[in-house]
Amino acid sequence: MKIIPLSEGAFTVDKSKQFIPFDKNNDDLQQRNKGSLLVEIQPFVIVTTKDVVVIDTGLGFSNADDTMQIHQHLLDEGINPMDVTKVLLSHLHKDHAGGISKRDEILGQEFFSFPNAIYYVNEKELAFALEKGKPSYNPDEFKLLKDSDRVVMINEDGLIDNYIEYNLTGAHSPFHQVFWIEEDGQKAFFGGDVAPQLIQMKTKFVAKYDYDGKRCMELRQRWWEMGQKEGWTFLFYHDIKTPLFKH
Repeated sequence: MKIIPLSEGAFTVDKSKQFIPFDKNNDDLQQRNKGSLLVEIQPFVIVTTKDVVVIDTGLGFSNADDTMQIHQHLLDEGINPMDVTKVLLSHLHKDHAGGISKRDEILGQEFFSFPNAIYYVNEKELAFALEKGKPSYNPDEFKLLKDSDRVVMINEDGLIDNYIEYNLTGAHSPFHQVFWIEEDGQKAFFGGDVAPQLIQMKTKFVAKYDYDGKRCMELRQRWWEMGQKEGWTFLFYHDIKTPLFKH
């Protein structure tokens, strides 16, 4: 199993939910907007013997040549975006779901960014996100999920193809999912925004931006202990310095 971070860079974000690019080498963190957070935006691709799996899809931004950033990052790693077979979605906040689709301006409609993949999304999260809308969600980017035969709706807890486990945690958002992928004795854990950064695993921290901050803290403590015992590789979506950590 090969795990590759697909970093889209660092951003500051405040209650407006606008993601402002941040140059870690030149920008002054003290000059960021009051109350804003500094986060990495970092989807992952995991290559197994069965699949090419993308976990969350980033902001959906494109480069100057109109190539999606997430596509370019995959190409840079020698992976054709057409070869992605599964897309796992922890939740549909716009920094995690922006790359689900790409808009064709000539045709005036959205198309799946990974047309040969099966997308896995929590059914209640999709319904909630479509109803809730902006600023946290951008339904135009994921409304294709609702009626497509490329989508598998998942609920509660379960197993995909006998090696990808998913668990409904809520906590960060009402229907947030986390995933474990296990192959050949290696176990990768993606906690999405319930476990977004290494520092939060090591400290008791309740965030006001979480749907249930106390539950987030409790889950992080539990997973950290389990990961130590079982040798998990943690995947951190928002960590500026440490995308991967293995006990």
